[in-house]
Amino acid sequence: MINTYDHEDADLLVPSAERVVPVVAGLIGRAREAGAPVVYANDNFGSWRSHQGEIVEKALSTPHRDLVEPLRPDDDALFVLKARHSVFYETPMSYLLWRLGVDHVVLSGQVTEQCVLYSALDAHIRHLDVTVPRDAVACIHPRLGSAALEMMERNMGARIVTAGETDFA
Repeated sequence: MINTYDHEDADLLVPSAERVVPVVAGLIGRAREAGAPVVYANDNFGSWRSHQGEIVEKALSTPHRDLVEPLRPDDDALFVLKARHSVFYETPMSYLLWRLGVDHVVLSGQVTEQCVLYSALDAHIRHLDVTVPRDAVACIHPRLGSAALEMMERNMGARIVTAGETDFA
């Protein structure tokens, strides 16, 4: 969700992101209160010399900073850069979750029919339980977003709930 929104399909994504940002911010707050690790997995947007601070600052300098500011990582947040859709693809995410003793992930963010779907599949094949709060994921194409949530539930056994129903115990 740390994004400049200056890419193809941004016009379609922004309205959905505007709806989910407050929900994701609340979810992050609840996770922190429960002592659950919060891990940001963010695109590097093709900038191979980038790092967390640079990505956050660049996103905060755009006209859509209001979609980034509420989700700004705090000092305790963990941050993994990714180059492709899945948070697991050629990243240290699997190792990090293993080190943290995590066996259940809650996926939120964007884009439901791309990054969230592929990350849910990769979590599933790693034998992690998956929860996706339907009101905490943004989509480009609502029909595809709904289909992706259905696929996660049916094919991967993901728990599709609301943010309010999400349990961090």
